Amino acid sequence: MPTTMQRARHILKSSFGYDDFRHHQADIIDAVSQGQDVLTLMPTGGGKSICYQIPALLRPGTAIVVSPLIALMQDQVDSLQQLGIQAAFLNSTLTAAEQRAIESELLAGKLDLLYVAPERLLNGQMLSMLDQCQISLFAIDEAHCVAQWGHDFRKEYQQLSLLHERYPAVPRIALTATADQRTRDEIIEQLALQQAHVFINSFDRPNIHYAIHEAGNGRDALWQFLQSNHPHDAGIVYCLSRKNVEATAEWLQKKGRTALPYHAGLKQQLRQENQQRFLREDGIIIVATIAFGMGIDKPDVRFVAHLNLPKNIESYYQETGRAGRDGLPSNAWMSYGLKDVINLRLFTQNSDANELFKRMMLQKTDAMLGLCELTSCRRQAILAYFGETLNQPCGNCDNCINPPETWDATIATQKALSCIYRSGERFGSQYIIDILLGKTDERISRNGHDQLSTFNIGSEHSNAEWRGIFRQLVAHGLLASDSEGYGVLKLTEKSWPLLKRSKIPQTVMLRKLRKTSKQQRKRSSTYGASAQQSAQDLSQEDQYIFEQLRTLRRKLATEQNVPPYVIFPDKTLNEMAIIKPTTHAQMLDISGIGAVKLSRYGEAFLHALKNPDE
Repeated sequence: MPTTMQRARHILKSSFGYDDFRHHQADIIDAVSQGQDVLTLMPTGGGKSICYQIPALLRPGTAIVVSPLIALMQDQVDSLQQLGIQAAFLNSTLTAAEQRAIESELLAGKLDLLYVAPERLLNGQMLSMLDQCQISLFAIDEAHCVAQWGHDFRKEYQQLSLLHERYPAVPRIALTATADQRTRDEIIEQLALQQAHVFINSFDRPNIHYAIHEAGNGRDALWQFLQSNHPHDAGIVYCLSRKNVEATAEWLQKKGRTALPYHAGLKQQLRQENQQRFLREDGIIIVATIAFGMGIDKPDVRFVAHLNLPKNIESYYQETGRAGRDGLPSNAWMSYGLKDVINLRLFTQNSDANELFKRMMLQKTDAMLGLCELTSCRRQAILAYFGETLNQPCGNCDNCINPPETWDATIATQKALSCIYRSGERFGSQYIIDILLGKTDERISRNGHDQLSTFNIGSEHSNAEWRGIFRQLVAHGLLASDSEGYGVLKLTEKSWPLLKRSKIPQTVMLRKLRKTSKQQRKRSSTYGASAQQSAQDLSQEDQYIFEQLRTLRRKLATEQNVPPYVIFPDKTLNEMAIIKPTTHAQMLDISGIGAVKLSRYGEAFLHALKNPDE
């Protein structure tokens, strides 16, 4: 009689097409299969889903998967059905007849996995239905949503401890890619997982190159980044506001890229159409608010760009993690400026949350700003935030590849602080810069500020350099913005010792404005030594075959109304193009091809490999 893990390995190979488990997958699957509770933290693209999908096939009954987004459910179910696994979802996209049919399958024990949102799961009618079923396990995906400290708070997630109370014999597995120690503790507390096995994998995504750009003109910098690195690739551009999402998408369209907007203000049908195009077509750019992307399985997103600061490192890590799920080199690029710094602080300060929550959010804001103004390895800082140590600089972030210079900005800081103080702490950064640069205009003259001792004392720095100085002074807490949101700069307790030139010497070290050469800007696919180059470079012949395989994949996907990567990801096609299998046995040796997919698609792809010119 095969052991549980022997059966698990057989499913891994025959259904999913992989030779071996990664990270802690084997230990997690073993624990859940034996009926034990588990909390697992694994990076996006690290294979979290397999950790509950294989136990669902090993244990009798139906696995109930709590999933926060409709798109995630659709993705997962499409992928599982391609593998011959009986999976379904219940959500608002289904007709009443379709929902009744799935409920009948559930009650008849015909489903291996059922995906539901937490709101539906906690509905009394749904719970009564589950009482009549054999449940193999509960999987709580995106488990950071249970934490009020998490970045996607949903109150229904905080009620999921009910599952433990109502079904104490059913194992639960909570999964997330993003959680600092505080959030982990709250997940355990909220879900009553005190007895659970905890598996924490490395948070590192070595295939992602991190770069943060000090904004002059964010859109122009974005276009330069796209043209240099991703002229034809699929990617996501995140913006803070709905208005900016639509304006940026329109601007990219005029530039010649296929860019589609996505935010909560669009009609649901248009949102779904844009999302489906992104999932099913090549080279599409989605311009979105943070409402887009959580749990999206599209593996070939080659870049994630931010035109505004995320509110904390958890959000940044989660959003950038949507790039390069296939393990191939990808980019996380961000542009930000002084306005972002001010808005981020104001957002927290002016929220209706209690003081404890505000204090924690401000700490997270400070950590995000610290990451932006960092002069050392960004990856080391990100991993350290999640409690992980990277002993050596990564060699695959902008600070490693193009180290920033620092300078003694003490005198410039004193000039800036003095100017703000002497003008009455009533003006924004550009007005103060105009005084420092000795600009004469009607407003400055009317206010008598051309007579200040600080008038024209800052001409050694350009306007752009002064904006960088003010941005960093706000980030370092030496300046604050007014609570009304008008951008008025005010002194802080930290600024007074510098302004008064206290007896204890203080030095302010700031980053120099980065001036990148064309060679440094055009990174293309040149990655640092630590980047995990998961695919070999294709020869011209192999590239031709790869494109023919992509064409076949697109045709099959269109016929079945599924995203192309659900049939085979690029990584599998890449391997096919290099190895050029000629038999079914050789096809099974390629990662991502199991028995079911071989039976469905083997002949078509073998024919295409043998006759690439047809």
